[in-house]
Amino acid sequence: MSCINPNNSDNEQGSHGQRMIHPLPCLFTTASLLSGFYAIISAINGDFFNAAVAIIVAGIFDGLDGRVARMTNTTSTFGMEYDSLSDLVSFGVAPALLAYLWALEPYGRYGWLAAFLYVATTALRLARFNSLALEKSPQDFVGLPCPAAAGMIATTVLFSRFLGAPETVKHLSILILVYLLSYLMVSNVRYMSFKHPSAKRKKTFQVTVAMVLLMILVAAEPQVTLFVIGGIYVLSGPFSTAYRVLRKDDKSAEEQENII
Repeated sequence: MSCINPNNSDNEQGSHGQRMIHPLPCLFTTASLLSGFYAIISAINGDFFNAAVAIIVAGIFDGLDGRVARMTNTTSTFGMEYDSLSDLVSFGVAPALLAYLWALEPYGRYGWLAAFLYVATTALRLARFNSLALEKSPQDFVGLPCPAAAGMIATTVLFSRFLGAPETVKHLSILILVYLLSYLMVSNVRYMSFKHPSAKRKKTFQVTVAMVLLMILVAAEPQVTLFVIGGIYVLSGPFSTAYRVLRKDDKSAEEQENII
């Protein structure tokens, strides 16, 4: 008769699984990190267009690594920590440096402080996300996800290039955008999560058709479409929060009228 408790054995196997390093998801995470590093090098060299594209590519790989880990049942604590470190580089340092060298440098102290604030809030955003993920699996994102914030900066560079802007720009709106994105990342504003397992929609066929149409729009004019999609997602959080607050106030008013 075995002296090993089956329950303890399962726990040990589970904890061992959490410590294992799974190559396939880590490969996608490394690709995301490589894209972020390439974006940094491109920004330093003044190639802002390629830097912006590299950040978007990093976002694609970042979305794939989590999906691959869940599909292959290879999620682990190591993978989560590695992903966070990669995100800090690809969606924290890279977009902050891109924004600074592209548009914020003429503002002097206010410019580099905005870039630093963006990096700091990205780190805080990732730390909070990891702590919440350990407690429970969140249905929505609390605060703007850092890949979306980085994508907003990258698509702004691409959209400006589409409008015929010079290699570097000086516009107050870019400075305000960086401060706004920094605030939204550490705010309590909720954003829809598309990669959570429970976020699967029932109308699969309609969603598939919508995705095909979206792909066509992006392929037709990517610099414009990606900027519009990024802007809609960034604004969706504050607008949905305001809608919930107004709806709650209306319900409270109706309840008071009923009581009277």
